[in-house]
Amino acid sequence: MPLSLRMKAAILTENSQPLTLADLRMPDALSFGQVHVKIHYSGICGAQINEIDGAKGPDKFLPHLLGHEGSGTVQRIGAGVKTVKPGDRVVLHWRPSEGLQCDAPKYDWNGRTVNAGWVTTFNDEAIISENRLTVIPADFDLRLAPLFGCAVTTAVGVINHDAQLKIGQSVVVIGVGGVGLNIVQAANMVCACPIIGVDVSDNKVAMARQWGADHAFNSKTTPDYLDRIRAIIGPQGADVVIDTTGNARVIEAAYDLTHPDGRTILVGVPRQGDKVSIYTLPLHFKKVLKGSHGGSSAPDIEIPRLIRLLGCGRMKLDGLITHEFPLADINEALRLFRTGEAGRILINMGNAPWTAAA
Repeated sequence: MPLSLRMKAAILTENSQPLTLADLRMPDALSFGQVHVKIHYSGICGAQINEIDGAKGPDKFLPHLLGHEGSGTVQRIGAGVKTVKPGDRVVLHWRPSEGLQCDAPKYDWNGRTVNAGWVTTFNDEAIISENRLTVIPADFDLRLAPLFGCAVTTAVGVINHDAQLKIGQSVVVIGVGGVGLNIVQAANMVCACPIIGVDVSDNKVAMARQWGADHAFNSKTTPDYLDRIRAIIGPQGADVVIDTTGNARVIEAAYDLTHPDGRTILVGVPRQGDKVSIYTLPLHFKKVLKGSHGGSSAPDIEIPRLIRLLGCGRMKLDGLITHEFPLADINEALRLFRTGEAGRILINMGNAPWTAAA
């Protein structure tokens, strides 16, 4: 079968607007450190919603591609690439790992340039930086593999590296979506106690209990949830409180709920301009307030470990993926994601009806 240099993509052309479906032309030649990957599945993360909404301010790269977690097969490699080869099955991830970091690719859209970062996954073919790819076993489920591109590796990194959660310590996880559920699972794996989950969705509250939470509360329907949590863990608060929502008021509550000797870990990113008000005196003693950057994970090291844990039954991913859409329906997938009622949503790059923009 001849190698395709055409790709189907969902392009961000304007903030706060639906993505534009288009056919793009890939460069004929790869530059140093670049890898051409056929993408099979992509996940959707809150980071893409933030990009679409311009949460961090004006977007100077429009039009550009999106997506930072996926699974694929290597098609061809550029000069200097040593960690992957054509035919390898890979996880695409946003955290850098082993290998070269290349120049970001650019694509042609009927004479118009479309920008891209070192990894994009809302497209069925892509040029990816070598250090955003990790080889996985040839028989590993490509539908599950995108979960290791962000949700699972971030969650485990948050517990291991950021929170440094110890056996028997208490932990509260606020926001138990794709990342939050895996944080609950990782906390359970290191024998934290108690583990408490909080969300505004009854479905996610129920899943948190299934994934290892000893207690879980819907903060929307249980207005006194903070008092209930303190009744469980003690009036001084939890050893670790992790926020995945990025909501400024929730961050304040998470900090207040943390023990004077504890750690507040911020996984979610606030919108530009959102201010958080906290009492800083405890930070001069033993209290820690820390922002997480993907759990400080090293994908090339941690993904093989996590696959081993999954294989021996010490980790589960059952039920985490709740919906699957073709790339042609990505705007509907994004709409569902915004409701907060879905788990992880997959985009399937298989053959499906396609209408591209001119």
